[in-house]
Amino acid sequence: MSTVRGQRPQTEAAQPDEPEPSQSLGRRAARGASIVYVGQAFRIILQVVSVSVLARLLSPTDYGLLAIVVAVVGVGEIFRDFGLSTAAIQAPTLSNGQRSTLFWLNTAIGATLTVIVFIGSPLVAVIFGHHQLIGIARALAFTFLINGMMAQYRASLVRSLRFAATMVSDLGSQLLGIGVAVVAAASGAGYWALVAQQLTQAFSGLIFLMMQSRWLPLRPVPLREIRPMIHYGWNLAASQLVGYLNSNVDTFVISLRFSAASLGLYNRGFQLLMRPLNQMRGPTNNVAVPVLSRVQDDEERSNRFVVQGQIALGYTMVPILVVAFAGALPVVNLFLGHRWEATAPIIAALAVAGTFETLAYVGSWVYQARALTPHLLRYTLVSLGVKATCVLVGSHFGIAGVAIGYATAPALCWPLSLWWLSRITPYPLRQLWQGAGRILACAIPAAVIGRMTVSWLGSSWPSIAQIVAATFAVVATYAVACLVRPIRRDFRVVLGLARKAISR
Repeated sequence: MSTVRGQRPQTEAAQPDEPEPSQSLGRRAARGASIVYVGQAFRIILQVVSVSVLARLLSPTDYGLLAIVVAVVGVGEIFRDFGLSTAAIQAPTLSNGQRSTLFWLNTAIGATLTVIVFIGSPLVAVIFGHHQLIGIARALAFTFLINGMMAQYRASLVRSLRFAATMVSDLGSQLLGIGVAVVAAASGAGYWALVAQQLTQAFSGLIFLMMQSRWLPLRPVPLREIRPMIHYGWNLAASQLVGYLNSNVDTFVISLRFSAASLGLYNRGFQLLMRPLNQMRGPTNNVAVPVLSRVQDDEERSNRFVVQGQIALGYTMVPILVVAFAGALPVVNLFLGHRWEATAPIIAALAVAGTFETLAYVGSWVYQARALTPHLLRYTLVSLGVKATCVLVGSHFGIAGVAIGYATAPALCWPLSLWWLSRITPYPLRQLWQGAGRILACAIPAAVIGRMTVSWLGSSWPSIAQIVAATFAVVATYAVACLVRPIRRDFRVVLGLARKAISR
């Protein structure tokens, strides 16, 4: 069997991962999280710069047209991956032959979806009523093939806890995509600048991951050897599809009921706030799922990891959302410009949504690490019904009403998500309830005080000064909250995790 230079030869037989001592695994998890956070911080900076620059070069309609196609393409992306990336990460053992088979399977699905979307693009244009969608859909159809080839390269790096390599790939591809988009937009390309950004980022991401992995797929093994992974992936993919519809029901409702310009306004608010949030929160799966998979038989360690994960997310990400809620209008004026002021109430509502989603986020780690994907599917179906109802009701009050409906749904669903998971697996329900309560006890007063501070300053103050004042008010409120012993203990947990992350 041939191997790529620099890669140790591996046999086709699957070998179990070596067990790691608790302290070693804890350090690797913490350091992995630190790498993820640093990488995502840079990605968020690039994202904000991209949004700020392109918002001044392109129109809301340009963004609305792309948002429609991206929402449709996103559905296909779930089928393209078929949950096989996470299946490869979660599997106790994985041979070279199995990994190669997963690669060819992902690639074949991606190629099939490319053909389907390319041929079916006129139907997308008919459904949403914009002829420009034909060209956009045909161009973006090729991302299915590219991402299909990319999936197992990324999964291999994550499985090996090589988070620095994935960070380099993500940052490099994002930077190239933004550069191409800015040049094209400045040249008057309109929405094609955004299409070029998507294609450039996908193709360069594939090249970077291949260079980092130094692995080439072999001839596939029989499908029976990966049948458990396909079963796992199918249930996860079904759950992800429902979850995707859950997350994008607002986009579909706006695109069908309102104009492309309205969708563009909503999309800029979502991209400015929720995409950076997802960029910070989503990759924690890459740390949490492999670690929880290894310690799932140790209930005490597993539960401690989940509780500390909720605390870490709640005291790092929720304060950012609180500042966004308090300073929504100056944030829009600073990053998007005054012509996008209608986006401010959308950002405020989405900040509330992001807070409750963050409180429930650790549950997804447990579902995936313990292979509870059938249960995850059933829960996401319920939450989809709640989200669709809230968004449809809110849509009667315009796009701001859609955002409020989007925020109401996770506020209703996050207690249900904690209870649901506690019924099927050992899960520290009481500790998570208490932790969420302390996080909200800090966030709610901070949001009110920050919002009052911005209102008191008024529009005569520069946007940056209003944001700084709101940030100071939020930080001061959290500092006062530290006088309460349980909250002070939570901050010690966060600091302890930070020290682990930077220690060697």
